[in-house]
Amino acid sequence: MTRSGPGSEPIPSGPWDVVVVGAGAAGLMTCLELPAGLKVLLVNRNTSQRSSSRWAQGGIASVTRRDDNSASHAEDTIHAGAGLCDGDSVRLLVEQAPQCVDRLLALGMDFDRNRDGSLATTLEAAHSHHRVLHVQDRTGHALVDVLRQHAEQRPGLLHRRGVRVSQLWVENGRCCGVQVLDGCRLQWIRSRAVVLATGGGGHLYTNTTNPAQAAGEGIALAWTAGAAVEDLEFVQFHPTALKLPGAPCFLISEAVRGEGGRLVDQAGHSPVTDLPGADLAPRDQVSRALVKCMRDQGIDHVGLDLSGIPRDQAERRFPTILDRCRNLDLNPLEQPIPVAPAAHYWMGGVATDLTAATSLPGLYAVGEVACTGLHGANRLASNSLMECLVFARQLGAIDLPAVSEDDRRHWTLPEQRFQPSQTHARSRTSMGELARSIDRLSEQCWDVAGVNRSTKGMQTLLKLTTNAMAPLEQEELLCIVNRQQHEQQLALEEPSRQELNLLLDLLHRQRTSALLLEACLFRAESRGGHFRIDAPSTLPQWQRHSRQIRDQRIHTRQVND
Repeated sequence: MTRSGPGSEPIPSGPWDVVVVGAGAAGLMTCLELPAGLKVLLVNRNTSQRSSSRWAQGGIASVTRRDDNSASHAEDTIHAGAGLCDGDSVRLLVEQAPQCVDRLLALGMDFDRNRDGSLATTLEAAHSHHRVLHVQDRTGHALVDVLRQHAEQRPGLLHRRGVRVSQLWVENGRCCGVQVLDGCRLQWIRSRAVVLATGGGGHLYTNTTNPAQAAGEGIALAWTAGAAVEDLEFVQFHPTALKLPGAPCFLISEAVRGEGGRLVDQAGHSPVTDLPGADLAPRDQVSRALVKCMRDQGIDHVGLDLSGIPRDQAERRFPTILDRCRNLDLNPLEQPIPVAPAAHYWMGGVATDLTAATSLPGLYAVGEVACTGLHGANRLASNSLMECLVFARQLGAIDLPAVSEDDRRHWTLPEQRFQPSQTHARSRTSMGELARSIDRLSEQCWDVAGVNRSTKGMQTLLKLTTNAMAPLEQEELLCIVNRQQHEQQLALEEPSRQELNLLLDLLHRQRTSALLLEACLFRAESRGGHFRIDAPSTLPQWQRHSRQIRDQRIHTRQVND
């Protein structure tokens, strides 16, 4: 396997068999599951190893105990999904989950175990059984490390970090490659298929547990290329993110409450006592209860009290959380941790079938960027990492079109054939103003489309966002991106490269935010991760998926039983 970063030799233009975009759990597992013998390009926007899956603390849901069964796992998933789970997706996940666990064990995943050597499991919200496997409170970190170790040994795979996909290549109604910004080089890459594994969109909101690159870019890319997106109104706000002035938002795993942690207000009373399940009620219900409590009491956080967990048990299960709190001068075992809801997971995404295929031939999606119909309106805790594994596994049977001899000859010519040309174009807008526009948009999304949604506010923001996109799209740098010929390489001067990155960030955020707002306004009810103050009831006529396709009116799709 060959690895290199930005500034290295240009990526061969193709034809590749598969380009995988994103190197979290979904992207890495996809690389492991794709049929042997394929030429695979794995591109990762980050030069670091940050990803939402790597940050996942809680665990991976699967039936492993004798007192549990797949029917119960399915029932819990469907109940959490508030009537919008597609039955075929649920059945696929719960039936294949134990096989995926076996696969991870064979790869060397070192799950926590009981004293008798059996796999240790914990309880998380809305689960009827202890079925969440874990590695202390760093399950995602351990998973990504194991997957990367094996994926990077795959023959025929090239992993390039610091490479951004700026648009998808669509020709004759089929996705056949990507345009990438690789350091200062802008070029097209030809492939037989593209797999999006770009993660979710938590950073569309100012308060989020997600890493910075999780801003819905994969959704913007897919929708722009003509693929359908679904259920974008359903955003899961995790109730317990660290809330401390000057400190970054940090997830406090639900497993803490599963082990005995309790939510408390300033008087030490429970703000969730009226909920069925109390501290372990579904996340949308707990988040709304906390927002109400904070509003009523005029506070910006509640407390998470760990005193109900034996000290040695807390130290053993949650070393990462405890260390992070202590580094911020908190004493989490003596005083409640200050927490508040934050954007955590997007149930909606690029619509896929059970083979991970989107509505655009040649384009696939796996992980949080995808909407498989599994989660419905509200994801069951710890189903997300398992979804990455199960749907990546489906790509073991990917059906790729043949490459014509003309294409093969053309795209395997020596790279000197594609001589780069230079551009000195600059943005009309300063980098400082572009960054401020991004921050304003995320603050506005939080205010009007967060835990509690305001119709008037969303309408206003949708209009402002839509109007702002038109002049942005006329920026010369973005016009150059859109006009680039497939055989052309462009070399950008450093200021231009930085400006183009910010322009793409803002444009993709605007597109995805507009789609989110449109979906929120379209669904005139409250359900799961979507709560409208002006439409607080769940209505039977809205037991349907929302679907958005470019150049079409937003519409609905029937739930598959």
